[in-house]
Amino acid sequence: MALLTEDLPLIDGHCHAITLAPLDDAAFALWCTEADEPPPAGTSYLDSRLGLALRRWCAPVLDLPAHAPVEEYLRRRRRLGPDEVAGRMLRAAGLSALLVDTGPVAGGLVDRSVLGTLAQAPAHAVVRLELLAEQVAPGTGADGFADVFAAALDEAAAGAVATKSIAAYRHGLHLDPARPGAHEVSAAAGRWQRDGGRLSDPVLLRHLLWSAVDAGLPIQLHTGFGDRDVVLARADPALLQPFCEATLPFGVPLVLLHCYPYHRQAGWLASVYPHVYADVGLGVTQLGARATAVLGEFLELAPFGKVLYSSDAYGLPELYLIAAAQLRHSLGLVLAETVADGAASPADARRAAEQLGAGNAARVYGLS
Repeated sequence: MALLTEDLPLIDGHCHAITLAPLDDAAFALWCTEADEPPPAGTSYLDSRLGLALRRWCAPVLDLPAHAPVEEYLRRRRRLGPDEVAGRMLRAAGLSALLVDTGPVAGGLVDRSVLGTLAQAPAHAVVRLELLAEQVAPGTGADGFADVFAAALDEAAAGAVATKSIAAYRHGLHLDPARPGAHEVSAAAGRWQRDGGRLSDPVLLRHLLWSAVDAGLPIQLHTGFGDRDVVLARADPALLQPFCEATLPFGVPLVLLHCYPYHRQAGWLASVYPHVYADVGLGVTQLGARATAVLGEFLELAPFGKVLYSSDAYGLPELYLIAAAQLRHSLGLVLAETVADGAASPADARRAAEQLGAGNAARVYGLS
């Protein structure tokens, strides 16, 4: 069955670096999950919805039949080599542009320019706020932290299309929405510099968010699931409603990333706050064929002009392709059902798809 989304243009609105290092079977499987420990004996992370999607969408790109056994896929992958595999996967994803998180790049991961070359598409920067603060804080002194961070953010934002916060990981989204005062910020910076460690103080996290509001670029916020470093109950986007309310007069777009399993809450926020958007990234990849149901739920309340695509791909180039292929397929099924029910014309459905796939991202992030 031909779907009206098979050739859908896509802008990957949030993604990460990949590795070009050779991987053994266990390391490859670990990149296919949000877990960070090996699976128990007798199980595999590839026995999953994502594993099925990998064999469905990626095997043909390596000249194998769809659903080829995992062992055969991994042998073929090693034979071709990581550079060839990465180029094939990223080109097959068919992306118009990539928005790449500037978060920590571990050893062996390629930078943004290499990603753009592999994908044959522009690769734009998204500034990770917490990392930037951790980079500039040493030696600034508590009273000087705010000014030094502001200058660093101005410089970084000049070459970026968005900023990003991982406050959900560092504290949770249950933050006081008010802009902290200068004395609060300097006192919190003093505590952080005294105690050390990563930035997790809620006062400083609020300060970074409000600094991003002042910078004027769209702000991406991690919500919903991720690896086990996140406390899932504190990552519900509904907890951001007071911040959405406080930032409404400024008009700076807030893009709620991932959202699952709280995607209906994110859709509601996008429906009632004009500056709030919901991004479907990560869930589409991890859920495989079940992404069809979840995309339908994203679109229950959220206006079509408020939902954006991304992959949140990290580590494996296959994740770029799985996300893109599954999005095109699952969104096509959702919209085909809508058309078949008489609830929309094919033209209506195609327009909604084009908004979600690339149009909304181009508008929100100011891409030409």
